[in-house]
Amino acid sequence: MNNLGLIGKKVGMTREFFPSGISIPVTVIKIEKGRIIDLITKDSRGYNAVRIGFESIKGSKLTKSMKGFFSKKSTEPKKILKEFRVDNLKDFKEGNEIGLEIFKDTKFVDIKAKTIGKGFAGVMKRYNFSGLRASHGVSVSHRSHGSTGQRQDPGKVFKGKKMAGHMGDKLRTMQNLEIVKSDLENNLIYLKGSIPGSKKSTIYINKSVKNITKLTLNEKLEKQLKLKNIEDKKKK
Repeated sequence: MNNLGLIGKKVGMTREFFPSGISIPVTVIKIEKGRIIDLITKDSRGYNAVRIGFESIKGSKLTKSMKGFFSKKSTEPKKILKEFRVDNLKDFKEGNEIGLEIFKDTKFVDIKAKTIGKGFAGVMKRYNFSGLRASHGVSVSHRSHGSTGQRQDPGKVFKGKKMAGHMGDKLRTMQNLEIVKSDLENNLIYLKGSIPGSKKSTIYINKSVKNITKLTLNEKLEKQLKLKNIEDKKKK
């Protein structure tokens, strides 16, 4: 199985209308076409994979070693290099481009993106703590987290304790997002619902890892229409 992926930029959110009249919220992603830079063989690395480059970058921004790498491959410099494992390398060739066509028969995808950074946040905002009491002697510490340590033994605060700190700006994965529509001409993909990240943030898209058997919204609407037609015929 070739689990290739793509990289895109989040355009924003809108809604998509269906012939039945219902509308659903969708996130629009502008896909960046990738170029196959390198083929990795099982003999050299122990597995078959393709290295794909995304987003053009100025040669002046590259390190000396990367300049040599791209000149050796006789291709334009790329900002992001991603490796994807494949079963058979015969289907791929160095220099070829890949785009939205790899998701042609795909209904669900997994995405990975950085959440919006919220800066330094307290525990009530960060972890939904209830805070301290609003009366009976509590003074100037209503939104604090309270005690964090123990007694003499172990006499320390354990790592991972929920406390105030930097909130957001972390890579998060969302699985099984439905592809509502694909626009091959403009390299746009419409995913059902919202996804992490602000506008123009980088989104990593892969085919769904899980084996999804649920129906898409289009299939559900078609099923309902068929049932309605059968009922109408019975009434006649």
